[in-house]
Amino acid sequence: MAALAYTGGKREINYYFSVRSAKALALGAVLLLTACHAASRRYRGGDTCEYLLSSGRFLGEKVWQPHSCMMHKYKNSEAKNCLIDKHIVFIGDSRIRQLFYSFIKLINPQVKEEGNKHGNILFEDKSASIKVDFLWYPEVNGSMRQRIKSWTEGSMAKPHIIVAGAATWSIKIHNGSNEALTQYKINITSIAPLLEKLAKSSDVYWVLQDPVYEDMLSESRKMITNEKIDAYNEAAVRILNSSSRNSKAKVKVFSVSKLIAQETIMKSADGLHLPESSRDTNAMILMNVYCNKIMKPIDGSCCQPQPPLTLIQKLAFCFFTLSIIGYLIINLINRNNYRKNKSCTDLESGEEKKPAISTPNVSTLEMLLHSFCKLGLIMTYFYLCDRANLFMKENKFYTHSSFFIPIVYILVLGVFYTENTKETKVLNREQTDEWKGWMQLVILIYHISGASTFLPVYMHIRVLVAAYLFQTGYGHFSYFWLKGDFGVYRVCQVLFRLNFLVVVLCVVMDRPYQFYYFVPLVTVWFMIIYATLAVWPQIVQKKANGNCLWHFGLLLKLICLLTCIYFLSYSQGTFEKIFSFWPLSKCFELNGNVYEWWFRWKLDRYVVFHGMLFAFIYLALQKRQMISEGKGDPLFSSRVSNVLLFISVASFLTYSIWASSCKNKTECNELHPSVSVVQILAFILIRNIPGYVRSVYSSFFAWFGKISLELFICQYHIWLAADTKGILVLIPGYPMFNVLVSTFIFVCVAHEISQITNDLAQIVVPKDNSALLKRLLCIAGFFSGLLLFSAMQDQSRH
Repeated sequence: MAALAYTGGKREINYYFSVRSAKALALGAVLLLTACHAASRRYRGGDTCEYLLSSGRFLGEKVWQPHSCMMHKYKNSEAKNCLIDKHIVFIGDSRIRQLFYSFIKLINPQVKEEGNKHGNILFEDKSASIKVDFLWYPEVNGSMRQRIKSWTEGSMAKPHIIVAGAATWSIKIHNGSNEALTQYKINITSIAPLLEKLAKSSDVYWVLQDPVYEDMLSESRKMITNEKIDAYNEAAVRILNSSSRNSKAKVKVFSVSKLIAQETIMKSADGLHLPESSRDTNAMILMNVYCNKIMKPIDGSCCQPQPPLTLIQKLAFCFFTLSIIGYLIINLINRNNYRKNKSCTDLESGEEKKPAISTPNVSTLEMLLHSFCKLGLIMTYFYLCDRANLFMKENKFYTHSSFFIPIVYILVLGVFYTENTKETKVLNREQTDEWKGWMQLVILIYHISGASTFLPVYMHIRVLVAAYLFQTGYGHFSYFWLKGDFGVYRVCQVLFRLNFLVVVLCVVMDRPYQFYYFVPLVTVWFMIIYATLAVWPQIVQKKANGNCLWHFGLLLKLICLLTCIYFLSYSQGTFEKIFSFWPLSKCFELNGNVYEWWFRWKLDRYVVFHGMLFAFIYLALQKRQMISEGKGDPLFSSRVSNVLLFISVASFLTYSIWASSCKNKTECNELHPSVSVVQILAFILIRNIPGYVRSVYSSFFAWFGKISLELFICQYHIWLAADTKGILVLIPGYPMFNVLVSTFIFVCVAHEISQITNDLAQIVVPKDNSALLKRLLCIAGFFSGLLLFSAMQDQSRH
């Protein structure tokens, strides 16, 4: 009865919620969210600098998250490059002095807070010609006005950045009197026009006063209350905003410090001054406000303007627009023809006449345009998510619960959708799809949760990536060994399915091929496997069955492959020379060199070979009937199976213990290529030795496994954000709901792209050799044009 209810429940879910209806719902959600965000940008303003300076929240205790955008963590080398030949001035009281020290520590972390606390402090970095001054003006008075006025008159060079603010001294000296507040308003009113004048050529920030922790204040500071501070802040904001309304320039009000202080002031040493971590956050915000538009960091979306369209992106836009127009025209013509051929009533007999053809024929051109039409709309969504400043982005923040709780959820769903397999062979298609599916879901959770900062999780995820490559070696070796098909059609089909989406994204998102590192990795390994087996003498199972010596010949080929891998892994110079030749360099360079490609290749250099060797051994055992693959039967005899299961479980746990005890990522990465195969083989044996385990699979995981490549690539731009550095925010203020909605849309898009790729593969890579040759010439022309336009683009940038 329970089994019937379980099966009936799954059928009911599948009946009422199909993939087609899910995609329609996703499309509606995208249109609604796009309209809402566009309206919000129009009426509330879309200036992320304003958000950075005025709003945000803490993720955990120390990570500050601005509203709607991402904040980059600047290193001292980046700070120097941004501020080269710049003069920055901090003018104000002891709180501004604290901010000054935190700011210069971003340039030189070795700076110590020493010197006259109630005097001017000068800092200079001669290597980058950076000058940062602190000017002691604890009150907004005539002295401060005179200093600011001196920058607006005469030949004195104006500072590039001015950070000003003061109030607590006025409250303290005048014992919190109302007369002091009145005088403050008069003084800031006289200073505001001067600041506006400076703001025309410099970046000017007025720092509002942070709240105090009244219980910790000394007796001499008891008059500094939060009520008084709020009154001074309100006066400053009203006067500065009033002045800005009459001028194109604008003094930026630095009010976010108040929000930060509200959360951290209780950790203050004296109740007045912020703890060091809060000061550092304020300094980093200042650096982001000024430097993001100059340095354009990928993970610093605050204060960055939308990047201009490149020549290639404009051409892509025109192509997709023409495809949509062409499809609509052809569709309209076909509908008119179909309507003319519809059954009509014979006026004489009154009988209905039916046409010979009752449905319109779908031509190859129409299918091609239809696919590009859908792809164009999908790419528009990609661009809006990760290039246009329409949707919001946030930084990642790792907690153990954000990673492990979703893992438990998907595990429960995977078990719920357990079904019997159609075949019970080792690593059958359903099982490999299931394996790819759950690995991909774990990798997605790993990326969105920012779990790379937790080393044990990072090491286990490295094994999952290695397992994908292991399947590449296993699957392609098995195909060539069993089928003996080394034809061009097979190669083109594989290369097209692997690379189509990535090539389109390189064009639309203006990213290099190597940026999507996994696809270049599996593409190169596929070509290596093909070259190894296709080169003379071609050794396949049919030939080897006639003479056992051919098995040794194949082993010799594999040994040669292993030798080449070993040589290249320890010869970085040779490896980089091979991939630095044009046009290979255009494919494998990232940030001007191929080091990233060498690192990625080296990290899993042996696992594809392990997959090929495992396939060879397994198929040899299968051919000699040394394993039992019947339904419910253990793979080996009971005794051998139990021993192997024990060894596999022990090996699996041993690797996990080692990975969990890793202290240094670099050292563990050095060992990873040699030891990752231990856990992969252990998993395969645990999954396949017991017959009852081999006879079932999770259709839930297998469904995701069929679109695992699209999921891996699409996550870069429509699930994550800022090229995987952050998280896409479609629904601000509701993190869990946002993840659910963005995930739903993301999965629907990945599934649709998988179908588009399959449809286009049939058209672009036909089985007929003459037609295939013509297509290959067209593809060669396309890439030649792409290289030409890319060279023109690079030249215009330089």
